[in-house]
Amino acid sequence: MVKLILMRHGESTANKDNTFTGWTDAALTDKGRAQAKEAGEILNKEHIQIDDVHTSLLKRTITTAYIVCDVLAINWMPIFKAWQLNERHYGALAGIDKDEARRRFGKQQVEQWRRGYQDIPPQLSVRDHQPIYDRIGIDVPLSESLKMTFVRVKNYWDLNIVPRLQAGRNEMIVAHGSSLRVLIKYLDQVADDQLDQIDVPNAKPIIYTLDDHLRVVNKQVFK
Repeated sequence: MVKLILMRHGESTANKDNTFTGWTDAALTDKGRAQAKEAGEILNKEHIQIDDVHTSLLKRTITTAYIVCDVLAINWMPIFKAWQLNERHYGALAGIDKDEARRRFGKQQVEQWRRGYQDIPPQLSVRDHQPIYDRIGIDVPLSESLKMTFVRVKNYWDLNIVPRLQAGRNEMIVAHGSSLRVLIKYLDQVADDQLDQIDVPNAKPIIYTLDDHLRVVNKQVFK
């Protein structure tokens, strides 16, 4: 049996401002830092040995992971940072207040973009070139559906998480609402049209127990 810990980052400035974020590199708020510390304290009580930590390239997940590791006194722990774990790219919606988007495009359309598996939000007219992605040779998407997000998350899962779990290592992934939602969809075998049932709150650990075939034996969700 191995443990897989999934956790969304603590509250970000974009969460606080109620804006679509995507690949925008929003920082944690003071509340987000406190949430990350609390998450670390929850995990400390569970007495789970964490062998590796994985985050996206966005600082809200990296900072959350650093705080959790500090609480657990495992600051020396390897942290693997991967663009594949980034939040979905919200395209032209990035930076727009969510309530304003509902007024502009209609509530039903916005919810379809947010929760529909294959629905793609409005694309950027020009690709955003950021030094970090140019350096590693990744084209920033113009926009992404949840299905497109799943493809890259699943690729990272297969290549970097599965081998470690199979070797008996306990893995922690600190990522985002959408990137974790599609991974949970895969782990829990949730149908495409049931994605709206998956909620991933900020900095609340989700602990999976997996058997030798990486099938889910138990799922513990902290509220």
